[in-house]
Amino acid sequence: MTVRCASIFSQLLSVFPRVEFAGLVRKHRAEKAAKGFSCWSQLVAMLFCQLAQAKSLREITGGLRCCLGKLAHLGIREAPKRSTLSYANAHRPWQLYEDLFYSVLARCRDQAPAKPFRFKNKLLSLDATVIDLCLALFPWAKFRRTKGAIKLHLLLDHDGYLPAYCLITEGRTHDLHAAWLLDLAPESIVALDRAYNDYALFGAWTEKRVWFVTRMKENAVYTVERELPVPQNRNILKDEIIMLTGVRASRNCPYPLRRIVVWDVKNSCEIVLLTNHLAFGATTVAAIYKDRWQIELFFKALKQNLKVKTFVGTSDNALRIQIWTALIAMLLVKYLQFRSRLGWSLSNLIALLRWNLFTYRDLWEWLDDPYDTPPLVPEPLQLDLPVMDVGQHPR
Repeated sequence: MTVRCASIFSQLLSVFPRVEFAGLVRKHRAEKAAKGFSCWSQLVAMLFCQLAQAKSLREITGGLRCCLGKLAHLGIREAPKRSTLSYANAHRPWQLYEDLFYSVLARCRDQAPAKPFRFKNKLLSLDATVIDLCLALFPWAKFRRTKGAIKLHLLLDHDGYLPAYCLITEGRTHDLHAAWLLDLAPESIVALDRAYNDYALFGAWTEKRVWFVTRMKENAVYTVERELPVPQNRNILKDEIIMLTGVRASRNCPYPLRRIVVWDVKNSCEIVLLTNHLAFGATTVAAIYKDRWQIELFFKALKQNLKVKTFVGTSDNALRIQIWTALIAMLLVKYLQFRSRLGWSLSNLIALLRWNLFTYRDLWEWLDDPYDTPPLVPEPLQLDLPVMDVGQHPR
């Protein structure tokens, strides 16, 4: 009896519903005038670029050609040529991969663990990271006089620390641009860095009952309405209800806010927090802002483990496709983390996936026990041969 088996890469691709993917291809007309090279083949090649950390088109096509006997399990006939993949990345719509990202995100949310807080509010973090580019190779991505860059804006959901919203812009786009585009649900809590201080934005969010926690500007002008009791034996120094008194600030945000001064033991300094949530305890507000560090860790993991610092194409379209496939690959790895009973770190899981992409193992057994899961191999075909006596010759 032959054991039917497929590579780990093939089983990982089964997370994508092929019918749903085909619907997205039709929606964006991504295969218009295509001559044999499908969008699915392009997706497989770009995910291989991310998970195998291929550094160029040559490494992508060469790496897939080396596994020619195993490509049928991936749903493709043969490895693409470099020119074919390059042309597809430059001309096929990157919006297809954006929609695919949100499709995979919906599956990941079903497996995501709850956030490490008792309150029921949705907790989010908003931040942006700059990806440096060579201006000679990417002249369209002007950032400074001699430097090119793009900016990845990201909203992180603390339920599983999943990216809930992503936006790719030019490097010189201000961080606030993404904040104004967000349509957040009432009662959500957003943790922000000081770069997002905009009293008009804070006023609009307060009207919608969207709560924020951020660092307060040092030059903010305000008056203290009343002081709240400070919890004992904690690192909370002050807890005050304030009103902004600056001319523009008071007009844009005419609501009572809360100023909390926290002592940072590690750096021996004060951190002044500003929030429009008046009911939470001061220690909870401080913990919310501290958990904002998870978005910095997400950016670090993305840049260290996936291909978002060097690119296999120089056009704006090719760059966006590569970044979206990196985010899709991150969702896939997160999905595997949630499904596994083993406490994987993100970097270890990505490394072991890279070394085992084309091995024949049951993916879900391998996730729980990666070192003792035996490979799946077809049983050898046994022939029924006649038994002959010694010295007897077959006719």
